[in-house]
Amino acid sequence: MPRLPPVASRIANEIAIKHDPSNHLLHYAMVSNISGVIGSAMAGGVLISFLG
Repeated sequence: MPRLPPVASRIANEIAIKHDPSNHLLHYAMVSNISGVIGSAMAGGVLISFLG
């Protein structure tokens, strides 16, 4: 089963393709989601280090 990108990234990509069929934003839209996950992991690590 293929992994699908988060919904916000797919919607941004669909809107971009409707506007300009040669435009593909999926990889760029995924960057914001990936950076959010990395930031959450770092914040969790800092919190655990303070509490542990």
